[in-house]
Amino acid sequence: MAGSSPSAAASGGGGGGCEAVPSTSTIVAEMATGSHVLTVDGYSGTKGLAVGEHVKSGTFVAGGHSWHIKYFPNGATDETSEWVSVFVCLIRPAKTKGAAATVKARCKLTLLLDGRDGRAALPPPPPFTKSCELRTFSSGKGGSDQWGHKKFVRRKELEDPSKRLLRHDRFSVRCDVTVAVGIRTDDTTAKLPPPSDLHRHLGRLLKTNAGADVTFDVAGHKFAAHRCVLAARSPVFMAELLGPMKEEDTESHVVAIRDMDARAFKAMLHFIYTDSLPNVDDGGEAAAMAQHLLAAADRYDIERLKLICEDKLSGGVDATTAATTLALAEQHGCCRLKEACLRFMASPANLKAAMASDGFEHLARSCPSLLKELAANLAV
Repeated sequence: MAGSSPSAAASGGGGGGCEAVPSTSTIVAEMATGSHVLTVDGYSGTKGLAVGEHVKSGTFVAGGHSWHIKYFPNGATDETSEWVSVFVCLIRPAKTKGAAATVKARCKLTLLLDGRDGRAALPPPPPFTKSCELRTFSSGKGGSDQWGHKKFVRRKELEDPSKRLLRHDRFSVRCDVTVAVGIRTDDTTAKLPPPSDLHRHLGRLLKTNAGADVTFDVAGHKFAAHRCVLAARSPVFMAELLGPMKEEDTESHVVAIRDMDARAFKAMLHFIYTDSLPNVDDGGEAAAMAQHLLAAADRYDIERLKLICEDKLSGGVDATTAATTLALAEQHGCCRLKEACLRFMASPANLKAAMASDGFEHLARSCPSLLKELAANLAV
């Protein structure tokens, strides 16, 4: 079949019909958490320690590093001797072999409601929970290897029976340490599904005619197609090919299409299968093809194709095409295209040039009411 099809610009995209999916990556801050519950059983016996003296908990691991809790029953300093002080301390950073190392971590210390079962105990509301944001712990000289509160809980409040913090002379403190293990960047592109290539599969089906069950005869040119694909894309094809009112000649698998350009029908089939239009050179031929395609799209109620053609024609109105395009817009109910033509011919110079074209006589004969609209536009 000779001839070309309208340009890809008319379809609003390339022949492929798919937008490229961008590559992606994700920055991941890896965190590791370790927890330890220290229970003080026989609190009153620990009050014999001097101010500044402490007792250590057992060692626990968080983020691969070793930690312990320091418990000061009479405060860490003279100024806090009426308080219980609690600190969490970095003992040994992982894989340092004695060298100084730093660890970034955030910590939380919580005084539990009872000390009989630290795992089952519930934390009370503030101020019995103390926490810090991400900070640096250092094992080297001049650095800080611990964090905590000199005024964790006042002893008088701890010992107050109405608070129920100290039961049977025991209480518990839970320590949660969350260590910043590291930051990595993951390439997540491979995790995304590939872009849809349905248009390629359907386009190949049209090109190879595999499984075709209907043939169209358009001005002597034969086009094989698939009833279900056409019916899914066009309510008119649905009625003609699959509906109860289907034409009798469809039973012979050959359907004659009258009053349609063969090149336009081929381009319409391509759009039905791929949702895009093949490339053609810009110019008068592309504009004429867009006009034929608009008429075909309106005939078969393919709204998206009709809008694409209307947009293409609206951007290319000139003296040679204005009259025929205006008549086309009126006949097929394309309001935006009609406005573009009327706007162009609102200029007396443009109207004079359009009246000299071959299409103006057709406009006057087929749509006489438009001449009144043109005259009204000039009078404004």
